[in-house]
Amino acid sequence: AALLWWERRVEYAVLNTSLFRKSRVFAFSNLAALVNYSATSAVSFLMSLHLQYVKGFTPATAGIVLVAQPIVMCALSPFAGRLSDRVESRTVASIGMAITVVGLLLFTTISAATSVTFIVVGLAVLGLGFALFSSPNMNAIMCSVETRFSGVASATLGTARLVGQMLSMGIAMLVFSVVVGKVQIEPSRYPQFLSASRTIYAVFAALSFAGIFASLARGRVRS
Repeated sequence: AALLWWERRVEYAVLNTSLFRKSRVFAFSNLAALVNYSATSAVSFLMSLHLQYVKGFTPATAGIVLVAQPIVMCALSPFAGRLSDRVESRTVASIGMAITVVGLLLFTTISAATSVTFIVVGLAVLGLGFALFSSPNMNAIMCSVETRFSGVASATLGTARLVGQMLSMGIAMLVFSVVVGKVQIEPSRYPQFLSASRTIYAVFAALSFAGIFASLARGRVRS
């Protein structure tokens, strides 16, 4: 609050708060990004622990499984970006957020018996959702400001991304501390670990569901 108060009064602000006040698209697109990263960033961390502890995979094998998400995301992000040039960004991004909800809900059923195929499919669904959200959301942010503010807009999104990543890990650690406690993850603790993981995925799914409305609330990028 003090930062916002100060930044509104100085001549050369680090954070240009006027962009949030003047552009609904800019404000809600950044909010949607914050929510999206808060709900997805810790997934790789959680799944890495699951694959190494519960499944007994080596770190290298776990990494190979986890790469399913970024592969799908990288492959489809350019297509999603081009699509958002023809279709309203809020539509494409909101669909991406909805698909992310589906992927997170899949992981709320995770157990020791969950197959690797199921995990890969879930990660691919998350990759698809993130691809459809990320590029159109970035497109909406950059198109919502004057060209001279492009650097500020990009930096603001970067800030939203990093804050979201920290919140995501914070949520995960909070749930672990409550459900599992200060103990080493060993076979006797796997039930608590899995219970905590399912709870975290449920919280993330709820966040992503709320993010759909933030994405829709941005309004039209093109009149």
